[in-house]
Amino acid sequence: MSKVPSWLLTQTAAHAHRLVTDRLAEVKARGYHLRLLATLDESGPASQADLGRRTGIHFSDIVAALNELAEPGLIERAPDPDDRRRNVVTITAAGRRHLRRLEKQVARIQDELLAPLSSAERDQLTDFLQRLLAQRTNSKE
Repeated sequence: MSKVPSWLLTQTAAHAHRLVTDRLAEVKARGYHLRLLATLDESGPASQADLGRRTGIHFSDIVAALNELAEPGLIERAPDPDDRRRNVVTITAAGRRHLRRLEKQVARIQDELLAPLSSAERDQLTDFLQRLLAQRTNSKE
């Protein structure tokens, strides 16, 4: 099995997932938190449904993650002025500061995960993975 790419990818993905989960937990965060904060920072305020579509997080998980982010004041939810049935979610200044801390933690995680590779090899691996993912994404359309 050590020469079968799909098996190697699966094992590496499982290791990466555990590493990310454990290291984000050290800073009292989850991957959903990072994805939501980064999306809000990059794209601006959004409804909960839009956030689910943009991040790929299931709606039932979005609500719980947003509750976890709202409690310490990292995001704010307010009724949408155009449709009072919806909430618009906005990242706060504290949320942006927390996102910067999470991004630093993720950089440390990447260094730990990819420690055996040189900088050029990391770039090459990233390129390969992006090409594989793009092929999968394009075949779904």
